[in-house]
Amino acid sequence: MSQSESFAPVVCHAFTRRELLRLGQFQLLALPLVQLIGSRSASAAEAPYLNRFGRMVHDHFVRQVRRAEDRNERLKSQLQSRQDAEQYIETVRAKIRECFGPEPERTPLNSRVTGVLERDGYRIEKVVFDSRPNYPVTGNLYVPTNREFPAPGVVGSCGHFAEAKAAEQYQSFAQGLAKLGYVCLVFDPVGQGERVQYITEDFKSRVGVGAREHIYAGSQQYLVGEFFGMWRAWDGIRALDYLLTRPEVDPTKVGITGNSGGGTMTTWLCGLDRRYMMAAPSCFVTTFRRNLENELPADTEQCPPKAIALGLDHEDFLLAMAPHPVIILAQELDFFDIRGTEEAYQRMRHVYSLLGAEDDLKLFVGPLGHGYTQESREPMYQWFNRATGGPEVDREPTLKLETAEDLWCTPGGHVSNLGNVKTVFDLTREKSQTLSRERKQLTGEPLYRAVREMLHMRPVPPTPPDYRVLRSRKNEGYPVHSVSDYAIETEPGIHAVVYMLSSKKWESRPPRGERATLYVSHLSSDAELRDEPLLRELVEAESERPIFTCDVRGTGESQPDTCGGPESFHKPWGSDYFYSSYSIMLDRPYLGQKTFDVLRVLDWLKSYGYGEIHLVGKGRGALAATFAAMLSENVHQVTLKNCLTSYSDVAESEEYAWPISTLLPNVLTRFDLPDCYEALAAKNLQIIDPWNAQAKQAVANG
Repeated sequence: MSQSESFAPVVCHAFTRRELLRLGQFQLLALPLVQLIGSRSASAAEAPYLNRFGRMVHDHFVRQVRRAEDRNERLKSQLQSRQDAEQYIETVRAKIRECFGPEPERTPLNSRVTGVLERDGYRIEKVVFDSRPNYPVTGNLYVPTNREFPAPGVVGSCGHFAEAKAAEQYQSFAQGLAKLGYVCLVFDPVGQGERVQYITEDFKSRVGVGAREHIYAGSQQYLVGEFFGMWRAWDGIRALDYLLTRPEVDPTKVGITGNSGGGTMTTWLCGLDRRYMMAAPSCFVTTFRRNLENELPADTEQCPPKAIALGLDHEDFLLAMAPHPVIILAQELDFFDIRGTEEAYQRMRHVYSLLGAEDDLKLFVGPLGHGYTQESREPMYQWFNRATGGPEVDREPTLKLETAEDLWCTPGGHVSNLGNVKTVFDLTREKSQTLSRERKQLTGEPLYRAVREMLHMRPVPPTPPDYRVLRSRKNEGYPVHSVSDYAIETEPGIHAVVYMLSSKKWESRPPRGERATLYVSHLSSDAELRDEPLLRELVEAESERPIFTCDVRGTGESQPDTCGGPESFHKPWGSDYFYSSYSIMLDRPYLGQKTFDVLRVLDWLKSYGYGEIHLVGKGRGALAATFAAMLSENVHQVTLKNCLTSYSDVAESEEYAWPISTLLPNVLTRFDLPDCYEALAAKNLQIIDPWNAQAKQAVANG
């Protein structure tokens, strides 16, 4: 039997590159936008995955982040002089810019005031400005009416409240600052307030307001080389641009404050914008390690690409504005670990002391939980007055909050009613289309090199991996009599779990041979051996060659049981998202790590003589199988079931269902999946029922 005859699936189509690029554009199903691919079948749900390595991935990431933190801490502790501190700060600023990427073009703000509320001692102007062309930002400008100008100015950054600028705590500090003589601009973050992006007919979010929209838009943006955190930060930079156009504002006395997600943006903007001379981030600053160890996911903008790999931590973004005054506001009962806050403060304190500015750094810890309460706002007022030369403040002024509707800047409270506006998705799709037009199709070695670079593939060791022989177990419902289990150590602390299907009991190392089939699972070899027809077809069609299945890291046997338990895996803030985000901060894409696992398993098989492999992948596993097949000389035949049609489909579909763990950052700047499929034609590629952006079967036109 020849290679091409060894497995002939019943449903198969030899798709052309053009077909693959357009597959899936004819079925736009009404799916929940946060649905992730891989919902388990009824039988799999009744019999949970075999999962003997549930803490493996988490512990692996903890080790990496601890090493990075230790290096960062040692570097700071070695600073001995003012010159050392200044050089460190310049280095940090350059690293932050590398994380966030270049700034977009500063286009006209087209600012306009759409209404004014006159209040006792201040007024609220309803402001709209464009941070990018036809991309409006809504904000409220609080202007004192009982003082001389110019006055100090403050940008207020909102956390993840649906009401955004109209939420109680953001109205409170803006109103309090205005009554104390500050001009304060509080603006709606994208996906909140008047800026919901994925809207229904009644202006509700189809995804979920705030962090859910951030994760959804941000995951998609990675494909086109964008970082959602830069989009959020750019809104803040343009907000300051607008504030400084106002004659009421003293440009030498501007600051920034915000809580939670607004504390994030306060922290990031301290590192990105040199114009601030004071800052008060609230309920965010801790350390990446504490968040990781505590299994606390953060949304997309809170995970800067390369940040940990470059040696950055939260405090470094604040140090970028040293020696200007900074007060870190925290709460004892916050979910952001106060121990990390104290550690960050102490590391900053050392640098500030070298700069002779130890008194310009302060930590305030309140007794409550997460939030910008009066207990935190009052130290902020005191700190800003100290920095600007204002009087001491004992208490917050008396406040009277407005309704959200009264603060609306747009008709009906939504920017879409302004007409001729664009959403984040519109701009992501446009960039993907531009990249597709301008991208030169890669073939041969340039394509293989681009694949290695985009995966950030580490060199594969020259020796085969070590492995464990796991104890035998029941395998009810499998299409074979016996299964032998092996844990292949693909790198220190990481095991890919491999099952060898056998007609007889086998409890030792695998037998030697020449040809074998390796199946890379979608979610779980254990479940798919019971439920997946393709595996049964392989067993029947390839009786003359051994069949192995593989769970790469984070899949099946090592599906994390963290972040609230195994059921969190498919959730927007679940474990799969969590480790994908840390992979991006470590500058080692999760999909690249999974591909590395497949390559090491192929090396393990080759060490037993199997130099001619039929590599089969399903769903998520089809992605790692695709890239491994391109990079391994041992693969002679490839079968992909439910493989993604193209990354362009995901980038250009407002509704998509592939999780971030399957998306390769920056990929569309270099190549797309059809380029890889075309290259694999030389290895007898067969594609079965490809999936479109919505993870549904794609149908070619005509």
